[in-house]
Formats: sequence, structure tokens, C-alpha cells
Amino acid sequence: MLRAFLRTEAGSTSVLLVATVLALLWANSPWSGTYEAFWHTPTGISFGDAHFSLDLRHWVNDGLMSVFFFLIGLEVSYEVRLGQLRDRRLIAVPAVAAFGGMLVPAGVYLLLNFGGPGAGGWGVPIATDTAFVLGLLAVVGARCPDPLRAFLLTLAIVDDVLAIMIIAIFYTADLSVPALLVAALLLAAIVTLRWLKIWRAPAYILLAFALWVATLESGIHPTLIGIALGILVFVYAPTDHKLLLAGEAVQEFTSEPSAQAAREAARRVQRAVSVNERLQLRLQPWSSYVIVPIFALANAGVRLDGETLREAATSPVAIGIALGLLVGKFVGIALGTWLPLRFGWGILPGNLVWGQLLGGAAVSGIGFTVALFIVDLAFEGSPLHDTAKIGILAGSLLSAVMGWVIFKLAWDRGGVCAPPDAEPPEELPNTLSVPVAPEDHVRGPANARVTIVEYGDFECPYCGRLHPVLEEIRRKNPDVRLVFRHYPVRSLHPRATSAAIVAEAAADQGRFWEMHDILYDNQRFLTDADLNHYAAELDVTPWTDVPRHSSRIAADEASGRESGVRGTPTLFLNGIRYEGGHDLGSITRAVAELRQSA
Repeated sequence: MLRAFLRTEAGSTSVLLVATVLALLWANSPWSGTYEAFWHTPTGISFGDAHFSLDLRHWVNDGLMSVFFFLIGLEVSYEVRLGQLRDRRLIAVPAVAAFGGMLVPAGVYLLLNFGGPGAGGWGVPIATDTAFVLGLLAVVGARCPDPLRAFLLTLAIVDDVLAIMIIAIFYTADLSVPALLVAALLLAAIVTLRWLKIWRAPAYILLAFALWVATLESGIHPTLIGIALGILVFVYAPTDHKLLLAGEAVQEFTSEPSAQAAREAARRVQRAVSVNERLQLRLQPWSSYVIVPIFALANAGVRLDGETLREAATSPVAIGIALGLLVGKFVGIALGTWLPLRFGWGILPGNLVWGQLLGGAAVSGIGFTVALFIVDLAFEGSPLHDTAKIGILAGSLLSAVMGWVIFKLAWDRGGVCAPPDAEPPEELPNTLSVPVAPEDHVRGPANARVTIVEYGDFECPYCGRLHPVLEEIRRKNPDVRLVFRHYPVRSLHPRATSAAIVAEAAADQGRFWEMHDILYDNQRFLTDADLNHYAAELDVTPWTDVPRHSSRIAADEASGRESGVRGTPTLFLNGIRYEGGHDLGSITRAVAELRQSA
């Protein structure tokens, strides 16, 4: 899910950039007068004597953008229930960083505008534009590892939720109590349908549209409803029963292909995946490639001539927004990252160095979508409207440049993948320090010509990808045996040690490899409740001898450190460290070469 999201957002950045440039060219062309005239074209819907009308810009900002915020709600719901936000230790750092990245920019802006005509624009520099940030990180490439993208995505989710709350609380017009009551009743109706498990898409669409109209009439910005409806959509992990039914339907289709079997297989496979994930898959391209670029086209157009630029250069509003994005975001996120790490409130999602974190803090100053949104709410009809937009463009451009420079400096200094507390470069041993012994966990014949020793971590995603590769090699090569030794990376994988203890408990009853396979097949589900469930499946009592099992795990770790292991997975082939790729072809060739030499 996270990789698909990143690919879509990064790929759409070019479309968003083109739309922004087109808006600026249009607003500065000989036909600049048509820009505002076009987006103020009134368009409405009539039902008999009833008439509902908005201009095109409001249809985009209040209507289409509700889909954008609906997707944010879907992403929040998924991450809280199945993703990274399940683990409070992983949430803490980006959440505090997001708070810092909102408070400090608002403070910087108010230092220059408090008590002035532009004071109401303090919310403009608080929001990070996820699409532009992830697009820039894609350009940065290897300088930005996946854990930093995950960190910034979590930060952006918290940032978006807080920004929407600020819009709802501080940028809401006069409230209409009757419309608000109608909106509450419609929302209650949607919740009731969900509770009754009535799944009829037309009913939800009709109620959602009516709720959007009622919310708009109430004075509350309808984006709040978008994110609320997204959070309400069901999200769940595929159950074993649904996966079994889907597998049976696919197998039936492959054995006797027919249109009926194909439809049934497609239906059961689809039902195995939650509605939340299916909606994200369908709506994300529309949001990324259509809705957000149209929003940019409708809102980014601002006159850039000598007079407007001179006015912006001396305007506390433009300067406050630019400094809030450039300096406030950087300082706020950096400080918000340092505090929870310093006091042990949480951990980072991967091997990150401060150069990467500071680069991420800098590019988070790219504020566009939500920033333009708040400008429209804070300065609609005000002469400060265009000045604020110029501040957004200047601050975002400078933040992108500063982030690029920081990433380049961090890359040039080296040590990109080392954790903050990593050891200095050293000459690592190349051989296995502790030979394979009877107490090791061994899978394969004792007289095997090739022995693969793996130092692994049950929560490590790379180990999870390697697991089927090693099994395939062992299946195709009867003279290969596999030895597994524990190397839980506790700073990155908080559940790895508990999983290793349960595996050792299974080993006491001769069922280590069965538990080994279960744990790798269910890497996303390693809570204590999950581990107890797996133990019960194998009739294993998991927590009866924790000190002994912990000692065994520590012995494996010690042998790994002596052998030069610094991360997972690390392989030794016949006692020599393997330095090649972890794909099937590379390891197979290495095994063949060892067999020949043996």
C-alpha cells in the first residue's frame, strides 16, 4: 500500500507542476482577464424551484477537493488499523514533528503580522504539500531511503488532519444551525447503514452528496466531511476464510476456464480486500492526476509583474508565509523530531541519519494545496490574496532548493544508510565466527555440500522477501541446508524479539521451522495477541521460559556481531559472508559455484 501510494504521488507531481505553470502563464498572459472571469463562472443544479449554484472555483475547492480529503481519511483509517500508525512508538516522532512543523511556522508568521490586517493568514504556512514533497524525494532518489519516505508520509498524514481541524475551527463562516442539524442527521444515517452492514453504493453516494450540501450550507467547510467519511469506510486485513475462498475460485477457473468462473474468481478476490483499499486504488489516480492539478490550475494563477513583486517583497504577509515555510517548517520539524528521540518517546522507522531528517524537514516547507486552500478562506476578496500566493510560491521554491542542498551534502559525506548511533566504518570479518553446531536450527541434510547460515529478524521486510527465495533454493537443491540464527534489530523492529522468543518456545517442542514459516507469512501481524494465536495453532506454550530463550537469542546475536553482522538479512555460504544480491538467480549461482568448488 505504501509503495503504491508513493509511486502514484511521485508520478503525478509532474502533472501538478505543469498545471501550476499553466495557471501562472494564463494569469500573466495577454488574456489574463479571462483567468478570473472563467473561474468565477456560476454553475448550478436546479430541482424545480430549488436552485443550488456555485462558481467554478468553489465547485473545485469545495466539491472536487472533498474527494482529495476523502482519500486522506481513507489513508488515515488504513494506517491506524493496519499500517504504521498502529505502533505508537513509530507514530510518536513524526506526530510530534508534525505539531512542531505547524506551531513554529504559525509563530514566525504572527511575529510579523500580529495585530495587522494579515493576522488571519497564520494558517497558510502550516501545511505540507504531500504530492510535491514525495515528487521531489523521487528526484532525490538514493539520497532519500524508503524509511525517510515512510517517516514523511506519516508526518504528512498527521499534518493534513491537523490542518483540516484548523480549517474547521478557525476558518469557518457564520454557522447555520438548521443546516448543521440536517448534516448531523445525515451523518448519523450513514453511520447507521454502516452499523447495519448495508452495503449499497447508491445509498451511500446519495447520502454523502446530501451531507456535503448540508455541510456547505451550514458554514463548516465540507472538506471536514470528506475526511470524516473516509475514516468511516471499513478497512480490514484479509481473513484466512476469504483468502481460502478466493484461492478456491481462482483454482477452479484455472482448471476449467469459463466466463462464469472468471466472474466468481474476480468477485471473491475483490471481496478479500477491504473496501478502503479498493477505493484508494480507484480514486487515487483521479485525485492525483485530475483533481489536484485542476485545483492548482484554478488557484495558483497570480499576477507576477514588477509592481506585484515589489509589493510582495515588502509585505509582512508574503514575507511571513515565505519565512514560515522556509524557516518555520525546518526548525519546527527538526525540533519536533529531536525531542521525542531525546526523551525516548518513540523510534524512527528505519536507519536514518540527521542529514536525511534535516533534508526531509526542509522539503516539508513546500506548501501548496492546503496552503492555497487556506489563502482562499483567509483572504477571499482581500487585496492581500495575491500577495499571500506569491509568498507560498517563494517559500515553497526556496524550501525545495534548501532540501536538495542538504540531501546532497548528506550524500557527499557518506554514511547514508547508517542509523544515528551506528559504529564508525570498520574492517568487518568475512567468516562465520561460530561454526554450525547441533543446537542450531537446521533445515536440510547433515551432510549437505552447501550450508547457508542466515542471521534474520522476523519483522524485517527484507528477510520476509528472502524467505521464499531460500525455500525455493532448498527445494531445488537437496544438497543444501539452511541454518537460521536470530538477529532482532530492536531499534527498528519492536516486535522482533517477542517473535524470536515464541519461535524458541516452538523449538522446545520440535516445531521451530513451522513457527518460523508462520511468522514470516504474517510479518504484519506480530502483536502479543497474534503470537499467542500462532502458538495456540501449534499447541505451543510461548512465555514459560523467557529468560532461557532470551539467552539463546543473545548468543545468536553475539555470534553475529563477532562475524561482522550489522543488519538483516546477512548470509554466510559455507562459512563465508555472501555479498551478492538476495534474489533467486544470484544466490543460486553462488550455490552452484560452491558446489563445484566443493
